[in-house]
Amino acid sequence: MNKRTFLLSCVGLGTLMLTAAQAAEIDITPLLKAADRFRTGQSHVQVETLVTTQKSDGSTDKERRYTVFVQDQHRSLVLMRSPAEAGQKVLMLGDDFWLLMPGSQRPMRITPSQKLLGDASTGDIATLNWSEDYGGTLVGEEPCEASPVESTPPRGCQHLTLSAIRKGVSYQRIELWLGKIKHEPVRADLYVQSEKLAKQARFVLNKAGTEVDEMQLQDRLSTHKLTRIQYLERRGKQVPATWLNPMFLAHNPSLEE
Repeated sequence: MNKRTFLLSCVGLGTLMLTAAQAAEIDITPLLKAADRFRTGQSHVQVETLVTTQKSDGSTDKERRYTVFVQDQHRSLVLMRSPAEAGQKVLMLGDDFWLLMPGSQRPMRITPSQKLLGDASTGDIATLNWSEDYGGTLVGEEPCEASPVESTPPRGCQHLTLSAIRKGVSYQRIELWLGKIKHEPVRADLYVQSEKLAKQARFVLNKAGTEVDEMQLQDRLSTHKLTRIQYLERRGKQVPATWLNPMFLAHNPSLEE
């Protein structure tokens, strides 16, 4: 390597280091809030959700339906709609999760990693707010694609590394890629507390590109199967305060909506 090449290499390295330092200083909260709007759109929302697991040939294995009420202050209520789970509910209040079974007057404590169907956990269904659950830094800008089989050229993305700031989340660390222009979620690597890569998520937007229609979860620990979480309908809904009380739910199995 001649002297001129060496100097140019040093200049290039310095530029990369400066860019990384600048990226680390950027406040990522506005980016996460923008990404959250693609997932919920508002602070009080009712989301009709369909969760399906797929066989190796791509056909549907099992499916379950849920009505999810996402409220402010880290509160969510999940009503299970499928016959196999009829009457069951999951309530999230901050870092606390309860499972309410029909016929039982004692709410059961569970964790956000409790499985519902396939690789969809209670946390995957009940928590849809990155901006309040995680802190982190902007790693930088890099090309990314929504799917390994995507035929279009990779888009420009912002790569964020996130660390949990609350106990009541399913993943301790998330490597998240957002679209560079609108900050829509594109894909994410989801790590559990042991620092193992548990799942990889991909996000499918609606035709208008305004909200996430589907989250696809690929297991990376055991089954390596695909679980699809489809958001069939969203509408604004603020539930009565009594619905967010585990003892009320235990003594009132039928809710009047």
